[in-house]
Amino acid sequence: MPDRNAVKDRSPDHAALMDKVYRRTRHVYDLSRKYFLFGRDRLIRKLDLQPGETLCEVGCGTARNLVQIARRYPGARLCGFDASSEMLETAAKNLSRAGLDGIPLTQAYAEDFEPSADLPHGFGVIDHFVFSFCLTMIPDWRAALDRAWRLLPEGGSLSMVDFADLSAWPAFARRGFFAFLAAFHVTPSADIHNWAHHLPEGSADIRQVKILGGYTILTHVTKKHLG
Repeated sequence: MPDRNAVKDRSPDHAALMDKVYRRTRHVYDLSRKYFLFGRDRLIRKLDLQPGETLCEVGCGTARNLVQIARRYPGARLCGFDASSEMLETAAKNLSRAGLDGIPLTQAYAEDFEPSADLPHGFGVIDHFVFSFCLTMIPDWRAALDRAWRLLPEGGSLSMVDFADLSAWPAFARRGFFAFLAAFHVTPSADIHNWAHHLPEGSADIRQVKILGGYTILTHVTKKHLG
């Protein structure tokens, strides 16, 4: 298993920033975030995860989602990675507490993640990627999504949920909430939710739903079989 403390050289400043953001808040993260990270459980319920398939959560944080996925899909093989060593420390404790020590975690960056190098033997092929409220914190989110898409086999899927434009909300509410998110280095972007629509024609099946008037958007993209 890769060394959780061996941070890649690509973006040490971002890893340090994430550690700073979560050094203390990780201890109350799950308790506080349940009140405004809407769509996570809906994403989990909609996963078409079959026994024996492998799912990787990008930006797994405290492993809250991995625990829920493991309980709902007990026959699947799960793994996760995060840029923050602080979050991974909490994630490992949460998995152990849930009796899920066998789920491997590693420290990595989404834009250059390599399963065969970053994960234990047997995790070379990832059938499903999950991005839950992390893309709005990844500086090069497009590279992160492009990387996951390239790694997916035909028939594999990519699911993501993240903050959107709050299109149905009053302007003052949008401004206030975006200012709140900025304090946590979260930057919503419509481009994130449009990413899948720029994939080559005929290469993907896309399902997308807005939640709470554009508060968040849930997107599920399946890589079509070609030929």
